[in-house]
Amino acid sequence: MGTGPEVVTCGEAMLLMLAEPGVPLDRAEHFRRSIAGAESNVASGLARLGHRTRWLGRVGADPAGEAVLRQLRADGVDVSWAGVDPHAPTGLLLRDSHPQRGIDVQYYRAGSAASRLAPEHIRPEQLAGARVLHLSGITPMLSESAAEAVWRLVELARSAGIAISFDPNVRLKLGTPHEWMHSAGPLLREADLVLAGEDELELLLGGGADECARALLELGRTSAVVIKRRDHSATAVSEGGSWDQRAFAVRITDPVGAGDAFAAGWLSGWLRGEGPQRALAEAACVAALAVQTAADTDGLPTADVRDRALHAFLEGGDPVQR
Repeated sequence: MGTGPEVVTCGEAMLLMLAEPGVPLDRAEHFRRSIAGAESNVASGLARLGHRTRWLGRVGADPAGEAVLRQLRADGVDVSWAGVDPHAPTGLLLRDSHPQRGIDVQYYRAGSAASRLAPEHIRPEQLAGARVLHLSGITPMLSESAAEAVWRLVELARSAGIAISFDPNVRLKLGTPHEWMHSAGPLLREADLVLAGEDELELLLGGGADECARALLELGRTSAVVIKRRDHSATAVSEGGSWDQRAFAVRITDPVGAGDAFAAGWLSGWLRGEGPQRALAEAACVAALAVQTAADTDGLPTADVRDRALHAFLEGGDPVQR
């Protein structure tokens, strides 16, 4: 076992204030504190599954920033290269939680420390020894300098032979469809591993999702595309074929964070050399455990919990409760 990270992620981590379950955001009086952020969620998920992970990004020199870094450290994520910006605040996210209606999410991120990420904050040694660099489309949408930092990471990963994993994570509150096509579309084409929603592939590349997946494979850079379907099933496509995985039936408490949990589960399987079918099943299992709890990361499992739950799912029973 090495001492450096297997996986490096880079992006926005925010303080999350989550309203009491089931209460609309404008009526909520009680909130609990947690953290949120696509890349930091994946880093936490992989760390709990036993992988060495590092998160790159910037937080403010404020209590929210310290809370974010403290939680990531507690999950086992290396934050030694995280920047603390004395001139900008940590981003804030307010949301409610409900299993059967749309979630109300309010972002307070304009001028945040995360948006001030820039190429000069990225160094080759931050990636030393890593096998995977995981990115999302959110970070380059935060600012021009953040987009330049992401492309600096891509260049460094390419030169070091590190696989690039990319999840578009399209959020239309951050920009128009055209802006997302301009920002995330080129990153899709640079990725070795793509994890994208059916609707995201259609938006960013045009055409049907399966057609888009085949087009990415034909470009020669991408080795695997995982399509997250609208019905919550998933398909993995590579030159070796395609594999399907249904979603496991569970009682949903909070659906937010399912995609990041799925990404952590799938990347864990890939890192351990599991075949596509097993990696998909593990991804579906991690996502199913995540949506049974509140907040983005509460339900992210350890490897032994994942394995017991997956066995129960595949046997047709209830997953093991912790």
